[in-house]
Amino acid sequence: MRKNFTVTLLLLAIFAATLCSAKAQNAPTQLVSAVNELKQQQAQIADNQTKIDSKIADLVETIRVARIFMSRAGGKHKPSKP
Repeated sequence: MRKNFTVTLLLLAIFAATLCSAKAQNAPTQLVSAVNELKQQQAQIADNQTKIDSKIADLVETIRVARIFMSRAGGKHKPSKP
């Protein structure tokens, strides 16, 4: 009886080890694909941030030019704060 229990326990340990090794082999490929996806998302976010910064710079320049023209025309405006 004791020998059967030991053999069963040994077989369960081997089965668990094979299951863990199969999952461990899939994990690196999933990890690599997740890292690559994150890199693509980070590149897209950086590109979007560059576009936003460019649009803000254009808007700031347009506002600056409008204030110059308004002050030359004699209109009231508040100077920009430094």
